[in-house]
Amino acid sequence: MQSALWFETALVGGTWRDAVRIPHQEGRILSVDADALARPTDECAGIGVPGLANVHSHGFQRGMAGLAETSGPADDDFWTWREVMYRFLDRLGPDDVEAITALAFTEMLEGGFTRVGEFHYLHNDTDGRAYADPAELAIRVAAAADQTGIALTLLPVFYAHGGFGGEAPSPGQRRFLSTTEAFAGLVEGARRAVVDLPDSRVGVAPHSLRAVTPDELTSVVALGRDEPIHIHVAEQVREVSDCEAWSGRRPVAWLLDHADVDARWCLIHATHVDETEVAGIIRSGAVAGLCPITEANLGDGVFPAASFLTAGGRFGLGTDSNVLIDAGQELRALEYGQRLTARARNVLAREDRPSVGGTLFAAALAGGAQALGVEDAGFRVGAPLDAVALDPDHLSLIGRRGDALLDGWIFGARGGAIDGVWRAGRKVVSGGRHVDKAAIAERYRRVLRRLLAA
Repeated sequence: MQSALWFETALVGGTWRDAVRIPHQEGRILSVDADALARPTDECAGIGVPGLANVHSHGFQRGMAGLAETSGPADDDFWTWREVMYRFLDRLGPDDVEAITALAFTEMLEGGFTRVGEFHYLHNDTDGRAYADPAELAIRVAAAADQTGIALTLLPVFYAHGGFGGEAPSPGQRRFLSTTEAFAGLVEGARRAVVDLPDSRVGVAPHSLRAVTPDELTSVVALGRDEPIHIHVAEQVREVSDCEAWSGRRPVAWLLDHADVDARWCLIHATHVDETEVAGIIRSGAVAGLCPITEANLGDGVFPAASFLTAGGRFGLGTDSNVLIDAGQELRALEYGQRLTARARNVLAREDRPSVGGTLFAAALAGGAQALGVEDAGFRVGAPLDAVALDPDHLSLIGRRGDALLDGWIFGARGGAIDGVWRAGRKVVSGGRHVDKAAIAERYRRVLRRLLAA
């Protein structure tokens, strides 16, 4: 059955148009018509923008948000945070993973993301043994996507070692570990898990150069077919020095030298890169997967986004640890990190698009779609109708037009700017709240009360 969504103003192909009518059928856009009258049966909204892709998420970590904000006996950094994460995941069963991930996916939709790349590395039972179905937890991630309605690019993670050069893993990593043979079965299990999810994809994710050997990296990449390939790389200064000690090369440089990195690849974080590595990423066509809120929370550092974007680099946004899930706040954090290091303002605006919000939104839309294997980003004929409606009466959007609407949302809105969200034409957020939020949140509460009482 054909329906239509009508916006007072909408961002179409990078340009703001008024009175935009978008007929759709079976979740796909039939046409995009500007200066069109709304018809009596149309669903009407205020300000329309395409939904963004969240290129990097660990859904289960939503349950530990705020639990690692107490200082320990030693200097706190990523590595001490990781120990807190290991202790938290030791408590999680399949039902817990599904409930926590469902809440994370719900908050992504409420925050302006309509697709997620789930970097899924939690595979084994609490004792480190495989489940009866090795894809059990991948099935639970797919169930969370099905329940919430978010589009899913599932990225099963290969993880075999605790450090560069095939170092033995630690006990805390036992739930992640696999062999290349077992991982091939896990990838096939993930493909079966998402087969009934609309617009789903399955890629592969060698966890990091710390966790795979060169031969294993080659094997894992071969399993990816033509789908996305994601990898953590150069997130930490210690990671860079450890890689240099092992190989004589920095992580991104080693990867570019030893793997056929191309437009299928998303290099997650890539925080600590030099000018040569920046140029190499751009030449490869790969996307940098930036997670500004998590990178700030973990004290990772600041990616050189200004020089990267000026030279034509592509990036996508990720929520990573899901300590706070909001597309607008991720974009704001990206720009503010650049301002703090450059001691300047409006650092990431382009000369031909002086609005920082407009520049960043357009870049995140295109780069995020590429990183998650989506051909059609935005309001285009044949693409899924993935739309976000901003409230024109929100106090940060009053009196604004064009890219000033994005600037008002990203830099001025504390919350409540997103009114509605549609995924494949189905309204999943209304009045700023997911349509199934009450049940999903109550399940999450029960799980967290039990887990944190243990």
